[in-house]
Amino acid sequence: MLQRLQKIMASAGIASRRKCEEIIAAGRVTVNGSVARIGQSADPDKDHVKVDGKLIGSEMKVYIALYKPKGYVTTSADKFAKRIVTDLVHIKQRVYPVGRLDADAEGLLLMTNDGDFANRVMHPSYNVDKVYVIRLERVLSRSCLKQLESGVVIDGIKTWPAKARYLSPDMRLVEITIHEGRHKIVKRMFREVGNYVVSLVRVRIGNVSLGSLKPGSFRHLTEREVNGLRAE
Repeated sequence: MLQRLQKIMASAGIASRRKCEEIIAAGRVTVNGSVARIGQSADPDKDHVKVDGKLIGSEMKVYIALYKPKGYVTTSADKFAKRIVTDLVHIKQRVYPVGRLDADAEGLLLMTNDGDFANRVMHPSYNVDKVYVIRLERVLSRSCLKQLESGVVIDGIKTWPAKARYLSPDMRLVEITIHEGRHKIVKRMFREVGNYVVSLVRVRIGNVSLGSLKPGSFRHLTEREVNGLRAE
């Protein structure tokens, strides 16, 4: 069946559809040996679609929940990284992280080869909750907590309203729920209210929780979890 190239690429886990269009425009995609053009369609089961010379095509979609340990990076673009999260998931299909989690952070990381699914989970307009448990350097006052809930300005852009609550009497252990995924956004939000993150664990994304996973272990999402994230 004919499909737009950007859809084929996104489904193969190359990138979001918008980014795939940029890759096509850059001349990095070929169909049966000819350089592809924007708006072109192909049959992933019959045509040879290549990105940067590597053949892609239709494959079984895979959805993984990984407990990312500290010290692992979520991008293969870091040439100096010795430990990458993809090294922890030993399955036949090649999967990619859905969003980021800093090297010194730990917790739930979704991985997939479904670009459309990844974009839906990451984009703030879909309101998929990302829940973190944060240990802070000092007491977080109630006024600062309210600031986080109202939104703080970072790089000239106000963050989306968060949900926050104390998890300990000393007011240094906090749970925060956000929707967006800007670079180091959680740490920068707390820094904006005059505090510093000592440790960060992501415990939930949408309807998927860390549960009983141990650092470095993973599991496949259930059909119900995948459908729930699609419906967020």
